[in-house]
Amino acid sequence: NYIYHLRTRVDDAAAASRRDACSLTPAEWRFDCYPERGVVVTRELCEARNCCFIPVSPPSSSATRPSGKNGVPWCFYSQDFPSYSLVSLKDTVLGQKGKLVKDVKTYYPGDILTVEAEIRYETDTRLRITDPSSSRFEVPISVPTATKKAENPDYVVEISKQPFSLVVKRKSTGAVLLNTAVAPLFYADQFLQFSTSLPSEFIYGLGEHRSTFLHDFNWNTLTMWARDVPPMEKTNLYGVHPFYLAMEDGGNAHGFFLLNSNAMDVVLQPSPALTWRTIGGILDFYVFLGPSPGSVIEQYLEVIGHPAMPIYWALGYHLCRWGYSTSNNTWEVVKSLRNYGIPQDVQWNDIDYMDKSMDFTYDSTKFDTLPDLVKDLHAHDQRYVIMMDPAISSTQPEGSYWPFDEGLKRGVFIKDAEGKTLIGKVWPGLTAYPDFSDEVTHEWWYDNLQKFHEKVPFDGLWIDMNEPSNFLDGSTNGCPSNSLENPPYTPGVLGGLLRAKTVCATAQQKMSIHYNMHSLYGLMEAKASASALKRIVPKRPFVISRSTFPSQGMYSGHWLGDNRSLWKDLYTSISGILTFNLLGMPLVGADICGFSEEPEEELCVRWTQLGAFYPFTRNHNPQDPTAFSPLARTAMKQALLLRYSLFPVLYTLFHHAHVHGHTVARPLMFEFTSDVKTYGIDKQFLWGKSLLVTPVLDPGVDYVVGYFPEGLWYDYYTGISMRSKGEELKLHAPLDKINLHLREGFVIPIQTPNLTLWVSSGQPLHLVSALSDDGSASGDLFWDDGESIDTYETDQYAYIIFNVTQVLTLSFSLATYITVESASFYGVKEKPNKVLVNSQDAPFTYRENQVRFGVMRQ
Repeated sequence: NYIYHLRTRVDDAAAASRRDACSLTPAEWRFDCYPERGVVVTRELCEARNCCFIPVSPPSSSATRPSGKNGVPWCFYSQDFPSYSLVSLKDTVLGQKGKLVKDVKTYYPGDILTVEAEIRYETDTRLRITDPSSSRFEVPISVPTATKKAENPDYVVEISKQPFSLVVKRKSTGAVLLNTAVAPLFYADQFLQFSTSLPSEFIYGLGEHRSTFLHDFNWNTLTMWARDVPPMEKTNLYGVHPFYLAMEDGGNAHGFFLLNSNAMDVVLQPSPALTWRTIGGILDFYVFLGPSPGSVIEQYLEVIGHPAMPIYWALGYHLCRWGYSTSNNTWEVVKSLRNYGIPQDVQWNDIDYMDKSMDFTYDSTKFDTLPDLVKDLHAHDQRYVIMMDPAISSTQPEGSYWPFDEGLKRGVFIKDAEGKTLIGKVWPGLTAYPDFSDEVTHEWWYDNLQKFHEKVPFDGLWIDMNEPSNFLDGSTNGCPSNSLENPPYTPGVLGGLLRAKTVCATAQQKMSIHYNMHSLYGLMEAKASASALKRIVPKRPFVISRSTFPSQGMYSGHWLGDNRSLWKDLYTSISGILTFNLLGMPLVGADICGFSEEPEEELCVRWTQLGAFYPFTRNHNPQDPTAFSPLARTAMKQALLLRYSLFPVLYTLFHHAHVHGHTVARPLMFEFTSDVKTYGIDKQFLWGKSLLVTPVLDPGVDYVVGYFPEGLWYDYYTGISMRSKGEELKLHAPLDKINLHLREGFVIPIQTPNLTLWVSSGQPLHLVSALSDDGSASGDLFWDDGESIDTYETDQYAYIIFNVTQVLTLSFSLATYITVESASFYGVKEKPNKVLVNSQDAPFTYRENQVRFGVMRQ
C-alpha cells in the first residue's frame, strides 16, 4: 500500500507539473492536438494523445469542447511532444539533404518514422524544401529544375536537430519568414502537418474561398478540396491554391507555396501562425523572397507557369444566361444589344442549348437555328462560346451516342475500385466521368469537340461542373468502406466526406487514385480543352473553367461561380479577382449582376460599372442591359464603352502578365508597400500601376469614399488633379458614373470605342499623360494581331514606349504602322504659347491644367 500511494503521489505531482508547464503556453500559441470534427474532446481523450488540456472557459466538472470548432484549442501540443530528430546532414549540389527519424509513434496510423528532407537553394530568391526519397504521390505539374546552388541567396536557413525544425530568415533584415519549431512535425501515411510562425497578419491568397482579400487570423480554418457549391464563407469552393503572399514589417513581402493536391486544412491563428494539414502526398514547398509583392508573384509564376496571352475578344463584353430556352431568343438578345449600340463581343449559351443536357449535342427543335446564329455573330465580328460539362450520359441506347460509346471503347472513363466504369449523376442523368489524366482521353475529347464544331462552329469553351460535380455521394454503387474513403483525419470539407457530391476517393484514374487527383480535375480538363481548341481553331484558345489549380492560367481563365444578385456579392467579387491575380489567373471575373435571382436595377448598374473593370467581363444574369430603364441602360452602355476605349491598356497589361508574371487587376498595396493603410483595401483596386478604380458598392448613394495613397491623382474624365497625403476622400458618384483616377507619372493609350473590339482596336490612339510635378510621365503599348499563337515568342508584335519629359516621344521596338491621332496632358500648370508636333505648329486647347491637341502621326 505504501508503494502504491507513493506512486500515486509521484504521478499526481508529475501531472500537476505537466499542467503547470502547459499553462505557460499563451492561448494564441496553442496548436490544436485534436482537430477532428464532431468529437467532444475530454481531458482523457486529450491526454491520451500526450497533449495539454486547458479549457478556455471556466472549467466545470464536465468541461468539454467539440473539436473542429474555430477558437482557442482546449487540447494542444506540449513543449516536449515527440517529433523528428535530424540524425544526419550532408551537402548536395543544390544545398543540403538530411535524414529525419522519429522514435515514438503518434496517434495517427501509418507513421513514417524515417523521412528525408532536402533543402534546395534554387535561386537567390527561391528556396525549395522537399522529400526526395519517397515514392508517394507527387503533383504532376511541371516545375523548374535547378542545376546549381544559388550563389548569393537573399535568405538564411537555420536547422535545429532535436527536435528537427527549420528557420528561414531574410538576410537583409533578419525577418523570420518560416519557423517550424512552433509545433511538432507529423508525417504519417494520411496525415502530414507542420506549422510556422508568421511575421505579420497580412496574408493573402489561399484560394479558393469567399472572404475579404486580407485573411482573418482569428482562429480561421481554410479547407481546400474542390467542391461544387455556390460561394459562401468558411467553405471549400471550386478550386485549390495552396499559396500565400505575406507582408513583413517595412513593406517587404514573401510567398509560400505547398505543392500538394490532397485534401487539406490551412489554420490561421492570432500568434500569428499558420498550420498546413494535408492527408496525402508529400511535403514539397517553396519560399519566395520577393522582396516586393509583385516580384513574389513573378517568382511564384516562374514555378507554376505564366498565364497565356488571351485572344483579343476575350477582353470584350460577354453575355450569357441559363434559360434563353431557344436559339431564336438568344439571337433576339444579341440583336437588341446591337440596336441599342451596346458593345458585345461574345454570346454564350448554358446547357439549355443541349439535347437532354448531353455534351456535343444541341436541341434540334428549340435550338434549330443555332448554326445560323453563330454565322450571324461571325458576320458581325462577334464570337460564340458553348458550355461543356465533363460528365457523359451513360444511358443512351447503344450506338446512338458516340461520345459514350467511343469513350467506352477507348477506356477513357474513371473506374471504380473494382475496375468498372464509375457511374454518377449530373444534369443528363446517369453519367460517366472522363479521366483527363490520360492522354487517350485528351484525344477522345478533341475528336468530340471537332465533330461538334463541324455542326456549330463555336469559338471558345466554358467548362463547368469540373470539380468534378456529382449529384450523388460517390457513385450509384456507393463507395468502399476503407481508409481512403474515411481517412483517419478528414479536413473540414462541406458534407464531411471526401466523396460528398463528387466521385469516390477510391476511384481509379490513369495517374493515381482520385483521393490524390480530385482537385486536379479542372486543371487537366482545361489543359485538354485548350489543346483541342488550338487544333480545331488554330488561334489562341479561349477556355473559362470553374475548378482551378496552380498552373491553370496557362490554359484557362476563371469565373467566380454561382454568385447571388446581392450587394454583398458585388463587394466580395473584388477580393475574388484580386486573389486570382495573385494566383496566376488574371483572366477572371464574377457573374455581373449575379447568377441567381433577378437584381434590382440599381445593383445591376453598379455591377456593370464594376464589371467593366473585371479582367474578364461577363453578364450571366436573366436580365441583360436592354431589360432595364433608359437611364440604367445608358449608364451600363457608358461603362462598357469606357472599357472598350481602355482596351489598349488592358491588352498591354495582359502582355505583361503573360511575359513577366505581373498582375492585371492589382491591389493598392502592391504599389504602395510602405503605406500600411492600403494592406486591407478590397473595395478599390488598380489596373496595373496607373488606373485606380473606386466603385459604388452600396445601395441608394450618389457618392463613394475612396482611399488615395500619397501623391497626385487626376480624375480620368476631367483631368482635375487632387493631391493626397494618404487619406480617404468623398467622391461624387451619380448612378451613371464609376470613379476612375490616373496616377501621376503615367501615360495610357486609349481608343474610340465601338460595338466590338475588332472595330475598336482599329481606331487611332489617343494618349493621356498624367504628369508628375516635374512634368514627366511614361507608359507603353503592346500590339499584335490579337489572335495568333505565340506572337511575342516569334517576334510578331510591336512594343511602343511613351515618354514625357519636356516633350512626348514614342519609341517603337519594331517598324509598324500605329496611328496616334491626339494627346492630352493632365497637370500642365500654365497655358503654353504653342504646341509643336514633328516641329510643326499644332492647334491645341487648354483648360484646367490640361492641354489637348491633335497629332496625326504614323
